[in-house]
Amino acid sequence: MTRYFLDISYKGTNYHGWQIQHNAHTVQAEILDCLSKVLRQPLEIMGSGRTDTGVHAKQQIAHFELESEVNCDDLVYKLNSILPEDIAINNCKKVRENAHARFDATERAYHYFINQHKSPFYEGKSYYYKEKLDVELMNMAASKLLGELDFESFSKVKTEVNNFICTITTAKWFLQNDQLVFHVRANRFLRGMVRALVGTLIDVGRNRLTIEEFVSIIEAKNRKAAGRAVPPQGLFLTEVNYPQEIYL
Repeated sequence: MTRYFLDISYKGTNYHGWQIQHNAHTVQAEILDCLSKVLRQPLEIMGSGRTDTGVHAKQQIAHFELESEVNCDDLVYKLNSILPEDIAINNCKKVRENAHARFDATERAYHYFINQHKSPFYEGKSYYYKEKLDVELMNMAASKLLGELDFESFSKVKTEVNNFICTITTAKWFLQNDQLVFHVRANRFLRGMVRALVGTLIDVGRNRLTIEEFVSIIEAKNRKAAGRAVPPQGLFLTEVNYPQEIYL
């Protein structure tokens, strides 16, 4: 069998997330349907991870395998010809036969976008939040997330994981044009983690939480201690990295 990685971008507004679900329109189901039509055979695809309803991806990786080899450039062209306009295949790469889109990922990155001035151009792709925020305080709090920590306070309660330990290597806020952006990078993320982090950091930026209280929330390991999850439309999966040796 020959295995391939697909590099995918999508706008998640019209989908109930990545993961295939019964009686729901999902990104994975859309791609699988088109891939099966192009290759004229039933297939399975596995993504690097789930994105929730309304969440977007600049880079999502999924693997599939075939009994024979396929021309990657030709496959990308054919898929993009029939996929809806809110899903695009960026490239296709041949990988080792045991390479896994989910388990071999060494690092993932997300961006969360906030616009503090109303704009029709950000509709569905950014969170409109007009209250003034202290970005310096938010960055001071974000620095407390770095390293290997237990992030149970920021995870959805019903989730199938063995532990809540993640190693965050980047967590910072910055201004990009007229948007406030949170950039976070880690070896893994828990379900709902980024949106809960952003919601709690906003509480810091509004002076509702001190830095010390933010640290106490991390240490509490209790979702009820943290802030609300911000809306999904501002969240983008932006990068998924793998060891170079898995590519052929």
